[in-house]
Amino acid sequence: MLESRLITIIRRSKSINQIRLSFSSHGGSTNLHSRFALDHYSTYKHVANPTTRNCLINGFRSLHNLNKGTYKPSFRHISTVAASVCKENKETVKLLVTAGPHAQKAIGIWLFASAAWVFSMVILGGVTRLTRSGLSMTDWKFTGSLPPLSDEDWLIEFEKYKQSPEFKRVNRGMNIDDFKFIYWMEYAHRMWGRALGIMFALPFSYFIRKGYINLRLGVRLAGLFALGGGQGMIGWWMVKSGLEEPPSEYSQPRVSPYRLAAHLTSAFAIYCGLFWTALSVVMPEPPTESKAWVNGAAKVKRLALPLGILVGVTAISGAFVAGNDAGHAFNTFPKMGDSWIPEDVLSLKPVIRNFFENTATVQLDHRILATTTLAAIGGLWWSTRKVDLHPAIRSLIGSTMGMAALQVTLGISTLLSYVPVSLGTAHQAGALTLLTFMLLLNHTVRRPSPMLLKSLPAVVKSS
Repeated sequence: MLESRLITIIRRSKSINQIRLSFSSHGGSTNLHSRFALDHYSTYKHVANPTTRNCLINGFRSLHNLNKGTYKPSFRHISTVAASVCKENKETVKLLVTAGPHAQKAIGIWLFASAAWVFSMVILGGVTRLTRSGLSMTDWKFTGSLPPLSDEDWLIEFEKYKQSPEFKRVNRGMNIDDFKFIYWMEYAHRMWGRALGIMFALPFSYFIRKGYINLRLGVRLAGLFALGGGQGMIGWWMVKSGLEEPPSEYSQPRVSPYRLAAHLTSAFAIYCGLFWTALSVVMPEPPTESKAWVNGAAKVKRLALPLGILVGVTAISGAFVAGNDAGHAFNTFPKMGDSWIPEDVLSLKPVIRNFFENTATVQLDHRILATTTLAAIGGLWWSTRKVDLHPAIRSLIGSTMGMAALQVTLGISTLLSYVPVSLGTAHQAGALTLLTFMLLLNHTVRRPSPMLLKSLPAVVKSS
């Protein structure tokens, strides 16, 4: 197919007979053919599809660089050179966007904006939880619904809330104005998520219709969109657990910590998928200028991946702290009350429940994971001080170290202050920010393609 395309290109420029006559009149010389190849090099560098463009440019460049005087024109040779170039390009540069730099930039901006929207959703969800607004809406519709628009509508919604366990056990003295505040918080969180679905779906449909997205990227984005749709149902599944009567008359109504953790994990997964994909679109190759820097990045990569997993696990353990309301249990640091390890750490049966439902154990686990994360990131920074690294990677490691220290400081401040809304929200935002740094670091230390690797010098040449 590629051979026929090249033949068609040549026929449109000059007829085959004219080319043959010209070659005959020049005694087999390749001067005319060289000029012909250079002319078409400048013409076809504007082809939109990068793979086709590279095939044509490299194919004509190869013809121009052939040994003069010994070349015999052959369309079989043209197709062989172009096919080999195409094969090399496909094996080494796997672009997710196939319509040129303009489309690459547009899709990158869209994906980064979508990731930022998910980030804001996580923050808004944290504020909703910390203000105890999540149980104010006692029903759910997949398509959403209009908010109360009249005093009568507000009274109807308030009456629904009065039937919930939270009102009966916690908010019996609440008036209609207080109810409006928590209702609006939950309503804004739900509608912000639905707006994200529309904001994602419309550009996605447009880019597919224009042919900007290849199959691999399309499947990945479709999966993220489906996960986003399921996130709404996971959220309602979580809220529904808080609308049920607590098992004990002394227990306060709250959502299941398992469901809260599932909801937060799903949100983090969507964010990570969008952010990583956006990076892959705008930065198909990692930054590197020498093989020494590639080897240095490989050393960082061996530590960066498990560290990223540790950061994610620590963040999810925070969901169990929130779900069990464990942040209000031991508001001292570094000790928990008067001891390092509370006596009731292993008070629940079976023992596995202690790690997810015991207030003391859940908070202790989170403290240990957070301290381990800070120490591990500090170890990464210390161990790579003398490694030959790209400046961008070194800067990222330093920034990640600083963010980890800030996140631990926010966590301790939140604990000692009995979890105010402002600090609690900042701590949740810090967890996602630290995870963002780990994603960026892992993406930056990827191994470059074989084509780029072959072209790199052993060390960076000093200017």
